[in-house]
Amino acid sequence: MGDLGNSTVDFHPKKPGMDKGGHEGDFGVTVEELCSLMELRGAEALQKIQENYTDTETLCHRLKTSPADGLSDNPADLEKRQQVFGMNFIPPKKAKTFLQLVWEALQDVTLIILEIAAIISLGLSFYQPPGGDSEGELGAEDEGEAEAGWIEGAAILLSVLCVVLVTAFNDWSKEKQFRGLQSRIEQEQRFAVVRNGTVIQIPVAEMVVGDIAQVKYGDLLPADGILMQGNDLKIDESSLTGESDHVRKSIDKDPMLLSGTHVMEGSGKMVVTAVGVNSQTGIIFTLLGAGEVEEEKKDCKKAKKQDEAVAMEMQPLKSAEGGEVEEKEKKKASVPKKEKSVLQGKLTKLAVQIGKAGLVMSAITVIILMLYFVIETFVIQGRAWLTECTPIYVQYFVKFFIIGVTVLVVAVPEGLPLAVTISLAYSKMMKDNNLVRHLDACETMGNATAICSDKTGTLTTNRMTVVQIYVEDQHFRDIPRPDQINPKTLELITSAVAVNCAYTSNIMAADKEGGLPKQVGNKTECALLGLVRDLKQDYPAVREQIPEEKLYKVYTFNSVRKSMSTVIQMPDGSFRLYSKGASEILLKKCSFILGRDGETRAFRPQDKDEMVKKVIEPMACDGLRTICIAYRELPADPMPDWDNETDIVSNLICITVVGIEDPVRPEVPEAIRKCQRAGITVRMVTGDNINTARAIAAKCGIIHPGDDFLCMEGKDFNRRIRNEKGEIEQERIDKIWPKLRVLARSSPTDKHTLVKGIIDSTIVEQRQVVAVTGDGTNDGPALKKADVGFAMGIAGTDVAKEASDIILTDDNFSSIVKAVMWGRNVYDSISKFLQFQLTVNVVAVIVAFTGACITQDSPLKAVQMLWVNLIMDTFASLALATEPPTEALLLRKPYGRNNPLISRTMMKNILGHAVYQLIIIFTLLFVGEKIFDIDSGRNAPLHSPPSEHYTIIFNTFVLMQLFNEINARKIHGERNVFDGIFSNPIFCSIVLGTFAIQIVIVQFGGKPFSCSPLNVEQWLWCLFVGMGELIWGQVIASVPTHQLKFLKEAGHGPAPDEIMDEDLAEDEEEIDHAERELRRGQILWFRGLNRIQTQVTFSLYLFALLLTSPCNMSLLGYYYWPF
Repeated sequence: MGDLGNSTVDFHPKKPGMDKGGHEGDFGVTVEELCSLMELRGAEALQKIQENYTDTETLCHRLKTSPADGLSDNPADLEKRQQVFGMNFIPPKKAKTFLQLVWEALQDVTLIILEIAAIISLGLSFYQPPGGDSEGELGAEDEGEAEAGWIEGAAILLSVLCVVLVTAFNDWSKEKQFRGLQSRIEQEQRFAVVRNGTVIQIPVAEMVVGDIAQVKYGDLLPADGILMQGNDLKIDESSLTGESDHVRKSIDKDPMLLSGTHVMEGSGKMVVTAVGVNSQTGIIFTLLGAGEVEEEKKDCKKAKKQDEAVAMEMQPLKSAEGGEVEEKEKKKASVPKKEKSVLQGKLTKLAVQIGKAGLVMSAITVIILMLYFVIETFVIQGRAWLTECTPIYVQYFVKFFIIGVTVLVVAVPEGLPLAVTISLAYSKMMKDNNLVRHLDACETMGNATAICSDKTGTLTTNRMTVVQIYVEDQHFRDIPRPDQINPKTLELITSAVAVNCAYTSNIMAADKEGGLPKQVGNKTECALLGLVRDLKQDYPAVREQIPEEKLYKVYTFNSVRKSMSTVIQMPDGSFRLYSKGASEILLKKCSFILGRDGETRAFRPQDKDEMVKKVIEPMACDGLRTICIAYRELPADPMPDWDNETDIVSNLICITVVGIEDPVRPEVPEAIRKCQRAGITVRMVTGDNINTARAIAAKCGIIHPGDDFLCMEGKDFNRRIRNEKGEIEQERIDKIWPKLRVLARSSPTDKHTLVKGIIDSTIVEQRQVVAVTGDGTNDGPALKKADVGFAMGIAGTDVAKEASDIILTDDNFSSIVKAVMWGRNVYDSISKFLQFQLTVNVVAVIVAFTGACITQDSPLKAVQMLWVNLIMDTFASLALATEPPTEALLLRKPYGRNNPLISRTMMKNILGHAVYQLIIIFTLLFVGEKIFDIDSGRNAPLHSPPSEHYTIIFNTFVLMQLFNEINARKIHGERNVFDGIFSNPIFCSIVLGTFAIQIVIVQFGGKPFSCSPLNVEQWLWCLFVGMGELIWGQVIASVPTHQLKFLKEAGHGPAPDEIMDEDLAEDEEEIDHAERELRRGQILWFRGLNRIQTQVTFSLYLFALLLTSPCNMSLLGYYYWPF
């Protein structure tokens, strides 16, 4: 941590002024000048630019860049700019070294106590009490045993070392994994810049001061810059200023664009003036980086790494290139989207229940032991309480207490493998095109009951092509030849498409010979540009003639307009407006239409109705998106009021209506069928025409002829869910959403309303778990509101990705189905592990309880218990949590938020196998010596050699767990427990490896493991009894669960009122501290995986430690006389 003390200095590359006097690297401006300029806003900034540089072009000249052609691609120039002005990179906080993580792990209180106990043990093992004659009673045998007394202390120290190294490695690998993911996200982040006169996409980290960057709707700005040309540009600066209102940017009023802000509307060009740590966001990060060190020094005890693990959330996208500022992150932390996931809630509740049961058992154990001791010693034996023996009596009471603590520790299922499972799911989900940003999204998807999906790009291929066109009163089912259209109309189509599409949208040559042309930018615009090419026209020539800077006014596309309009000035000074948009919306604004031979004629309401019936509806029923292209001539005198958009975009002349095909992805119908079979309702929420949406929904299988479903438009949806006052009523939404399958012509607000309505609904028994896909900036609220938000990795805007939980790297609906499979697999893996571990816990608690109360000893020794814990903890979690997901997971309905983790079938398995194991263990414990004709291990003196009797008990217990681990692979009553076992090599390796180590421990473990070698016959009997678990498992499976009415489920989700409280807390600033503590407790399991096993060792070890003195030995011999 000390290395971070100079983080403020480290964050800044060498300040240029420090090396080169006044100006840096021959540039006519310094970093300090640019930084101070970017701190200004509005008129103040414009005045500063005018005073220092005259205008923006002069600033570009000083930065040695061309406003039109941008920078050259000269590597030397780019490298020089990085050296002088810095790289577009904010260094992340320095990672902790492995040794630092080891030191942190050693701070654990349990481990510290264990270390001290082990050192005392080692010291006592070499300590010879004065007066060797007092050892007379112990005999030569005990003297020999005392020489080996150091082994247990050394074994415990070794176990501490193992725990520390495992914990540190766990933390180190997780940190490395997250940094790797962050790096991947940053590498995939690209931005459009002009270099050598060509627009190219470069990684944001390669942006330099002087770059001319193209800014468009949905971008998250990666650097500071000054606007050079803008079209209706509006920026969300709330991440820096906290103000939620969008700020309009223009060259003549406020040209300052800042990193970390979102482009909510419009487009433009900016010259980059500050990058990385010198940008406004970078400066804030630098200041916070310095402040964090002070905070950590003050709160190092409170803010341990466990708390960092609680959030387990990705840093904001592009944090290394100027992402969200820390202020926003703190806000996100204090108002979490999902403070506690469903699974974490169930695990926490289950842990509390098990803890209470363990507490009762341990209390009963302590009370029985104390009463037994007091009655036996002072009543039956009639001994008096001697003052000099008080310390010894106290030691016995402490010993009883420690035995009780041991029972409690054994009762708690430590190491619930939530972290392991989710980490594995998360790493493998990346291979299935799911880039997980919030880890709890994995398991939440397993409970999903509804998916609200976009159409374009998710259900369809997002490769759009114009396949039908209505022009000059003719409906062409195929693209016509150029000679079939009037030259004047052809010229209008070409100009309208070339000028009124974003200049970032282009048709490029195919990557492979014979392949399809490459579509760059907005796919709908690419389809229109493709139409121009199919009509043998040259749109780049039009763009060269009318470059983007010469566009007079642009009304950019947004979800409200559902159209885009561009104004250009004609040579005679008049204006022409081109407009394109949704056909039924734009046709309403058309008063004229181009008829045959390109003549303009009136477009009456009846003509519009006829076109809708004869052209638009047939196209839509074929699944085509219909776009209308229109234009209007505007006079120069009087000058139109450009702010009055309603008047400007009216009285249009319709040029053409085109039908754009976006084919359904071939794999989507099967993926939707799987969802429906799995109990998940798929709804399409699209901005398209309702007929188009219905046709695509039918092709996908979302709707089927004869089914009872609803397809409606956004305006009808809004009308039906609102009361007379215009307020949304949940009761009205509840009448619609269960049958709703298609919501067309919907706005992002409609999507948010639908998602909120489904989540808040109480008409169904289980609270709905909703997943949503989104790609637009305005989809952010719906993505945040949803239980799981999916952003499109290809078509999605940066804003949508920031609001999401999972990014679909291929924009494909079938990847969502993969996420459902992984989510259900996480749930099942947890349940499998619980079924296995709780069986071990039930047996271990009863054996420890019985051993303590009847034999005053535990059949399993300290190091043996450590090995058993290792089997049922780390190894079992790895073995059972690495089961790959299968299609069979999609054959059942979602579990539901309130369904228990431990079903009645699992409870039947747990108790059934526990009965078998207890019968075997107690049989071996009390009559095992007679069965095998060996010496009894019961009542053996302290430090006696390991007995075959107790070794057989230990060996049988471990082998029963191994074979029961195979049984635990199935939790729904399946008979074939070996099904798919070879598809999980980790499981096979762990089971075989554990068996091999068990052989070594038994045959060669000797004193450290309290084992005596067994012969072949004894081994075969142990194996036979262990394999009996498999046969017993079949017997249990044959018992119908529904007949066992006395069985109860465990691990229920939160109660409905708790869920409501949780939802209400979503918008609150404060989190319930009890909730936070419970969550923190859960995450401590998440981090440790081996931590509590040390408590078992410690408890058992102290039990031995209390009995090391000869005085205690003699009392022990007296005390154990009845056994």
